[in-house]
Amino acid sequence: MKLPRDPSEAKPDSQAGATEPAGPDHRALGLRDGLDGLRDLMDRLLADPGGCPWDRAQTLDTLRPYLIEEAYEVLDALSDPQAHRRELGDLLFQIVFQSALREREGAFDLGDVVAAIRDKMIRRHPHVFAPSAEDAPRDADDVARQWAQLKRAENMSEGTEGGPARPLAGVPRSLPALQRAWRLQDKAAAVGFDWPTIQGPVDKIREEWEELERARAEGEPKAIEEEFGDLLFVLVRYGQKLGIAAEDALRAPAPSSRRASPT
Repeated sequence: MKLPRDPSEAKPDSQAGATEPAGPDHRALGLRDGLDGLRDLMDRLLADPGGCPWDRAQTLDTLRPYLIEEAYEVLDALSDPQAHRRELGDLLFQIVFQSALREREGAFDLGDVVAAIRDKMIRRHPHVFAPSAEDAPRDADDVARQWAQLKRAENMSEGTEGGPARPLAGVPRSLPALQRAWRLQDKAAAVGFDWPTIQGPVDKIREEWEELERARAEGEPKAIEEEFGDLLFVLVRYGQKLGIAAEDALRAPAPSSRRASPT
């Protein structure tokens, strides 16, 4: 079976349900297929004259909220393949847009972005691209530890990290708090800073609950907030041990019997 060169050429799948209307003929508009066509599209939008005044007015700063919004819309669309495809396209467009603005500064272009992630993935996966029986990771945890070691070595060679190892570096502060807690503890576990069994976080949850109750009894708002945060942090790791992402669990609709009563 010969696959179409561009998704817009694909015939509707009889098992996919409702089909979408055919898109415009991008080739007739002078746009190539694939990523090259997106670059052509971006060049047309940013052209002066002849482009779009709104697109030409955008900067990296003005695009910040759109990037975050599109990323979350991808998450919301994961259960629907067609919606997922559309939202991934919207997110990809933000990458193309920012790359085009950087290209006009003379910093880099979309090709450089693709090359950077391609080269990084090759370096970080020696067990795939330069396999050695001696260093072959046994499981996903081994791969995660190897990844951390390779990242550390890269940062040191590039002069971007000095002094003692910082295994928790690189987790964005702007992440949602639960997601950031999950990522921090995931990185910590990758370098061995973790409870060996699930009983560890269970015991810690009990300890943090008691500390929260003591702070509540003493009526110190700041202490209550800190202890509540400590409890949430440990609950996130407990969830990880159970195979649950706290962010997803909290977003999931709860059965009516579990919802808090307003009375």
